[in-house]
Amino acid sequence: MGYLGDSFVTAIELIFSFDREVRMTVWTSLYTSSTAIVIAGFLGVPVGLWLGLSQFRGRQLLITLLNTLMALPTVVVGLLLFGLFSRQGPLGPLGLLFTPWAMICGQVVLATPIVANLVLTAVSGADNRIINTALTLGASRFQAAHQLLREIRFGVMAAVIAGFGRVIAEVGVAMMLGGNIRNSTRTMTTAIALETSKGEFAFGLALGIVLLTVALLVNLGLNVLQQR
Repeated sequence: MGYLGDSFVTAIELIFSFDREVRMTVWTSLYTSSTAIVIAGFLGVPVGLWLGLSQFRGRQLLITLLNTLMALPTVVVGLLLFGLFSRQGPLGPLGLLFTPWAMICGQVVLATPIVANLVLTAVSGADNRIINTALTLGASRFQAAHQLLREIRFGVMAAVIAGFGRVIAEVGVAMMLGGNIRNSTRTMTTAIALETSKGEFAFGLALGIVLLTVALLVNLGLNVLQQR
């Protein structure tokens, strides 16, 4: 069958045998990425909504900064947070370095600008009459903003999914802040890099298949919601 074919068969066997190493690695990835995107959503959606509805001096500068942060290299985020969380850093006493929460913090930094910027885009593309009509009917600014959010909910969902895709597939933050510790901070991406370098191609392929499956299911879920 050949090397690639044999590796694929072994990878499928690892997945369906519920190999403990595979399960723990997948769980760590899903747990850290899901937690990070929930936090990033609570931070990024209000920021995007505020920037989309407000007019003030310096607004364009903030939007430019947000666009720049969207392309922030993961290793730079990892480096900066490593300095904060290390024993010599200001947050060293918290003991976060090489824990899942250190990875979550890094992923929040990566995902929040993406969520905020895509929500801002959705707000900018929405019908201006939504807010004006709500205010004319006696709604408060908060109620009007809530009505707008309902109208652009699929744009918000797409923003959250894009942020999730960013964090679940990244390597730099997970490696630098998590340390790739087995059964603790090893994610699918860091395990793929490590196991492939060790010659365990089938194991890395198994995790790659799971990672692609997760991405496919998330996008299928969004498509189903958009069609309802």
